[in-house]
Amino acid sequence: MRTLRQIINKRKSRLSNALAVVGLFISLTTITSCFAQSAPAYPAQPIKIVVPFPPGGATDIIARIIGQKMSERMGVSVIIENKAGANGNIASEAVARAAADGYTLLYNTSSIALSPALYKNLTFDTQKDLAPVILTTVVPMLLAVNPSVPVNNVTELAALLKSKPGLITFGSAGIGNITHLAPLLMMDQLGVSANHIPYKGSAPSVMAVVAGEVQFDMEPMAVGLQFAKEGRIKPLAVSTLQRSPALPNVPTLDESGMKGFEVGAWQGIMAPGKTPAAIINRLNTEIMQIIAIPEIKEKLLSHGAQVLGSTPEQYANYLDAEIKRWDKVVKESNTKPE
Repeated sequence: MRTLRQIINKRKSRLSNALAVVGLFISLTTITSCFAQSAPAYPAQPIKIVVPFPPGGATDIIARIIGQKMSERMGVSVIIENKAGANGNIASEAVARAAADGYTLLYNTSSIALSPALYKNLTFDTQKDLAPVILTTVVPMLLAVNPSVPVNNVTELAALLKSKPGLITFGSAGIGNITHLAPLLMMDQLGVSANHIPYKGSAPSVMAVVAGEVQFDMEPMAVGLQFAKEGRIKPLAVSTLQRSPALPNVPTLDESGMKGFEVGAWQGIMAPGKTPAAIINRLNTEIMQIIAIPEIKEKLLSHGAQVLGSTPEQYANYLDAEIKRWDKVVKESNTKPE
């Protein structure tokens, strides 16, 4: 039987142990609190947005519109850095290798979904080394012909291609990008073909249609819009499921008998792959609110871009579907990068 002193000593021992645990908890809480207080709130320094194309193009202009508003709302400078080359892969790799702290972002286009199929020697994994933040806009593709071509709609264009196999040409901004692959996808669905003439960019391709060097092309709306309004090219259809407010009288390819056909030069923002979810979500919230501002929507529309918006998860799912889609097109057309 234990004595009273043994019982008291036992209770003292238990009390000492309990106090030690409480002391440890208080210490850990204090340390955690100090770390939390010392960690700067995001963002605490300038944010860099890397654009995969030269200054002055549609992608660069749209990135700058969004970046300027981000700077105003988030209280730090937002710097646009143009890093062109390799169909966007140089910029993508630079961001994939950057610190995952939210201070280096990629303003990417739909070309990022084509690269895994086109380039077998990529030094980064698009879906592992880059983290989707948000889909920002989509620029519809405009199917247009030279005014002298005797067609006024997609059905008549398909009939012309069938009647003159090997004699009709179409232009693009280069081998392997969306302006090359989207017409191939369209013609495959129509059961027709045409000869491909690649140019060094969308502007030269559209000018080739204007000059009659090629009979048609399918370029981003932002590139062909003014030529269409001036009557220098004849618009037949847009590639998105909804008509473009910029050319409301031009039907969609879906309306033109190609049910479900949808292709767009979409754009989005990505971060390095291991960027914390809290930073991804902060960026998503800010940019979603920015592209919903009426003034911003009008600016984007003036450049042929229609607002999208998404969660990071929705963008990840969309990107996965686009990669699979274009992988099939690249393989079936046996397209090789330049």
